[in-house]
Amino acid sequence: MQFSNAVITGACGGLGQALARQLLAQGARVALLGLDRARLEALQALAPERTAIYTLDVSDAAAMQAVAADWLLRHGTPDLVIANAGVAGGFDTAVAEDLAVMRRMLEINLLGVATTFQPFLGAMKSAGRGRLVAVASLAGWRGLPGNGAYCASKAGVIAYLQSLRAELRGSGLQVATVCPGYLRTPLTAGNRFKMPGLMEPDEAARQLLARAARGAELIVLPRRMAWLARALGLLPAAWHDRILLGQPRKPRVGEAGSTAIPGLDAQSLQNNRKT
Repeated sequence: MQFSNAVITGACGGLGQALARQLLAQGARVALLGLDRARLEALQALAPERTAIYTLDVSDAAAMQAVAADWLLRHGTPDLVIANAGVAGGFDTAVAEDLAVMRRMLEINLLGVATTFQPFLGAMKSAGRGRLVAVASLAGWRGLPGNGAYCASKAGVIAYLQSLRAELRGSGLQVATVCPGYLRTPLTAGNRFKMPGLMEPDEAARQLLARAARGAELIVLPRRMAWLARALGLLPAAWHDRILLGQPRKPRVGEAGSTAIPGLDAQSLQNNRKT
């Protein structure tokens, strides 16, 4: 399958940009969704006549429906929708303000997948073809110490896609769950631990698109990380936890080396402490 009409959320990030560049190079029309307009405009400059820019919060269902209505009117029904937008950060249940971190992470990482797919689903089902692709994570396969909010959000994505895949059997639409290990992007830049199988975004994008085009329902990047994750999952829980507790933790949101989360600033974290 050659994709000709694609929608990508998180198009500002490393993987999102790589996906957009490769699709544009193939001649596809691409809707670029993200929050950093300057980065989106740089992508649009590659093919102005085949792109449109939309800046929005992916958890805002009304905004996403408006985007879908505009794209469908201007460019028709997509044959590829990639829910790629996501945020990451360390989490500590004992810290009151981190509850706001978990809430926001679930809104973007999990709810954002459903709000991305929903407004395109009717048109795609009528067309009887297309791919719905969402970026989960190997972190969704098992919880990691100090990373509970992120792991919970990605585990939720995996379960949601399993449900959606079953619902769409026989419709002509296919659902792909993408579980990357570590990609060299801003989300991993603050990690203070070893990252086996670290991939460059361009190679990850190439493999993702190729396997989605072939109809793969589970895409692990790189492939060998699936075996490592499954092997670790066979260990007794106490052993597994002991191994991981010895590793440095991801910086909590707001700490040095952490990445920012849209819609969650220092003031909102402080307000959450007071509630």
